[in-house]
Amino acid sequence: MNGVGFAFGLTVFAGMATGIGSIISFTAKRTNYRFLSIATGFSAGVMLYVSFVEIFLKGADSLTSIYGDYWGQWVNVASFFGGMLLIGLIDNLIPAAENPHETHSEQETAPLHDPAAPIPDFYNTTVTGKVNNPASGMHDHSARHRKLMRMGMFTAASIAIHNFPEGLATFLAALHEPGLGIPIAVAIALHNIPEGISVSVPIFYATGNRKRAFLYSLLSGLAEPFGAGIAYLLLRLFFGSATGVIPAQIMGILFGGVAGIMVYISLDELLPTIRAYGKGHDTIFGLVAGMFVMALSLLLMK
Repeated sequence: MNGVGFAFGLTVFAGMATGIGSIISFTAKRTNYRFLSIATGFSAGVMLYVSFVEIFLKGADSLTSIYGDYWGQWVNVASFFGGMLLIGLIDNLIPAAENPHETHSEQETAPLHDPAAPIPDFYNTTVTGKVNNPASGMHDHSARHRKLMRMGMFTAASIAIHNFPEGLATFLAALHEPGLGIPIAVAIALHNIPEGISVSVPIFYATGNRKRAFLYSLLSGLAEPFGAGIAYLLLRLFFGSATGVIPAQIMGILFGGVAGIMVYISLDELLPTIRAYGKGHDTIFGLVAGMFVMALSLLLMK
């Protein structure tokens, strides 16, 4: 039970990082895009390395011990791409204009610190901060507020849906091997910070209430431990033995799926963000640093 509590605690930590993003959006005078880029690259490096070097292989070990070397490998690969398909279907629910991994421009966050700055039209503002249609919605403030509130709530719901499988990934890794769960939780937490900003900014502009914006960003992140808890209870209910132990073949399938989920997140969501906001070789610096830290952590655990 202590192992379950530790794994759940790490999942809560990773999920609550959306609240850190919300705090940053209200306190930082300027968004440090280079820091976010390197931190996101670090997160992607950790996820990619641990997925291919550790989690995917653990899935193969569990499955080959049950199904034999040939069919075990087939089931593991099917689980890997099944995880990718799952997160891909979830990601398809989020329109590109409201993608939670898209970092807000300086123009979009300026009114958080300068009350005289005009509130931007998020639907007509590009990531470079240029407004395509400045007059859009300028005369109907109530309509703009409803639009902003809808955007913030939709983003929060989208992040919550995303965070269900991410929470399961953190939880399972920590449950199986506590030392492995720590760097994964840190990686998930780092990539949750921009998500917190994405939720809190439009909700604050719609309501003028910092506490409400912070609450919604925090709740979207807490979907991670909630999803992990629900998944664990279902696994115990349908597959657990009398002692609560989950069969090796189920854990193997889950590990393969988790590896696929984390690879998809890294390639489809994190790396494009790094390239958009980083400078020079920031992408590779952050990526290699994340891989190195993950590799060192695994070696020290041997």
